[in-house]
Amino acid sequence: MTTTTRPTYGELLQANNTMRTSGEETYYLGITRTVQESKFFPVSAYVMLGYLNAFYRYPTLLRKIEAQMSPEDIADRVRNTNSKLKSMGTNWCMPNFYLLGREMLINMGVIRPQDAAEDVVYVLDFWRRYQLAWRRDDAHVTNLEGGHRSQVFPERRIQVMHADAFRCAEGDPLHEATINFTAAVSQYAVLIACESRVCMTNHGPYKIADDEEMLVREFFDLGEGDLPWLDGIAADLPFSRLTLTTSIKDTHFYIVDDWGSYESRPEYKAENLCAVGLYTSDDLSETHTPVGMGSPEELTATLNRYADMLKETTTKLWERFASYGREQLMDAGAMTYFAIIRDFAHVAGVYEHEDWFTIDERADRFRRLLNDEYGNEILGALFVPLSLNSHQWHEYQMMRHSDLPKRTYSPLPYTLLTDDDGDVVTSVGDTLGRGITYLPPKEDRYWTTRGVMTAAELNTATREFRPRLFSTEFRYLDDAWVKYNYDTELADSLYRVDQEQSRLLAGKGAGLRRDDVERLRTS
Repeated sequence: MTTTTRPTYGELLQANNTMRTSGEETYYLGITRTVQESKFFPVSAYVMLGYLNAFYRYPTLLRKIEAQMSPEDIADRVRNTNSKLKSMGTNWCMPNFYLLGREMLINMGVIRPQDAAEDVVYVLDFWRRYQLAWRRDDAHVTNLEGGHRSQVFPERRIQVMHADAFRCAEGDPLHEATINFTAAVSQYAVLIACESRVCMTNHGPYKIADDEEMLVREFFDLGEGDLPWLDGIAADLPFSRLTLTTSIKDTHFYIVDDWGSYESRPEYKAENLCAVGLYTSDDLSETHTPVGMGSPEELTATLNRYADMLKETTTKLWERFASYGREQLMDAGAMTYFAIIRDFAHVAGVYEHEDWFTIDERADRFRRLLNDEYGNEILGALFVPLSLNSHQWHEYQMMRHSDLPKRTYSPLPYTLLTDDDGDVVTSVGDTLGRGITYLPPKEDRYWTTRGVMTAAELNTATREFRPRLFSTEFRYLDDAWVKYNYDTELADSLYRVDQEQSRLLAGKGAGLRRDDVERLRTS
C-alpha cells in the first residue's frame, strides 16, 4: 500500500540520531559479549525470524497500544513494579530488533532505506518517549548514556530494599540458599526463553555503603502466562515475576549494560554476597511485594523451596521442548524475541495472544532461507563484521569502537522531504498480516498477583487498575522534587506507599538518609 504521509525534518533528524547511537552500542555489545549458541535450539535462525516479525508487526501493534494508552502513561504505571518493559526489552531490544529486521530486508533488496520511513520514525519515537518517562530519575535514555549503569529505582524503593535485606555470609544457610536459588532460577529463565537471556536482567549498582553495592536481579515469565510452552507445566509455581536484591561487599560493578550484563572489579565472587531480599510484583500490584521476608529463616526456606520447584519445572520443560520439531522450536524462539515488548499491550489492556504469538505471513516468507548456516552468517554479519553492502560508508569515516568506515543501520534519506517519489511505501500498513504458528493452541490462563485470569479478565483488570503512585497526587513527584520537599506531609505520604509492606520502614515517611536506614537494620 502506498501512502503519502511523510516525516518532518525534525523527525528524520531524531530517528537517524537514534539509529546511529543504537547501532554503535549494538556493535559494542556484540564484540564484548559471548556468542549465544545452543546445541538444541536453532538460535540464530529464530532470532532473525523474530527480527523480521518485529519489522512487520511493531508499527501496527504500537499504534494499537497508543490508541488506548500513551508510552509515557505506560512508563509511569510500571515504574514501581517488576516488568519486562524495564529490562533489556526496552533498553536495547525494542528499537534494535526492529532495525535489524529492517537492515536485513534492505540488504536483500526487499525494501530501500526510504521505505517505511513513517514506521521507522514512529517506532523509534514511541521507544524514546517511553524510555524518557520511565527512566526520568536516571535521566538517561539508555544505560550507555549513563556510562553503562542502570540506576533506575527512586530513592524510596532502594531504601526499602536496603532496610529489609537480610545479612548473610559464606557458609550460612541463607547464603547457600541464595546461591542455590539463583542457579535454579537462572537456568529455568534461560530455558523458558529458548536458551536466551531475555527473561532475566540486572540493574544497578546502588551504593549501600562505601564497601557495598546492590545489584538487583529480575526474572520474568516464570509461571503460566503468555508463553504457550509453559501451559500445564508451570501451573504450580506460586509466582511469575521475581525480584532478587543482592548486596555484594568489596566489589564495584563498573558496567551494567543495555543487555543487563555486568562486569566488576574485582571479579564478582559468590563469597562476597552479604545481603539478600526477594519480591514479586506485576501490572496489578502497587509496588514490590516481599516474599518470605519475615525472617532470615523464612527467606532461606522460601528460596530452597522455590529452587526445588524450579528444578522440577525445568525438567518438565526440557521434556516438552524435546517433543517439538524444528518449526515449533523456531516459532518459540522467534516469538520469545519478537514479543519481548508485549507488556505494553498488557498494561494498556489491549493484549491479544494472536498479535504476539504468531509469525506474520510477510516474515514467514523467509523461513525457508533460515537454516542454521545462513542464520549464523546473516546474524553475525549484522552485528560485528558489518560486512553487508548497507554497512559500508565512505573511507574518511571511523566508526566508534572499531575505527572502520561502517555503520550498523541505514539512515533515512533527507530527500524524503523534497522528492516526489510515488513508489515510496511509508508504512507496512494499518492491519496485521495473517499470523502463522506451528505451536499448539494457548490455554487461556494467566498468572497474576490477584490469581489466575483469562486474557479478557486480565485486560479488564489492567484497564481498571489505577495505582496510587500513578495518581495525579503522586505521579510527578520525582527525586528532584523530594530533595526540596522531603519535610512535607505530601513527601511522607509518597514514601509511605512504598513502605507499607516494609518490615523496618513502614510508616517512616521521607527524610531518611542512607545511614539512618543502616542504623535501623542493625539496631
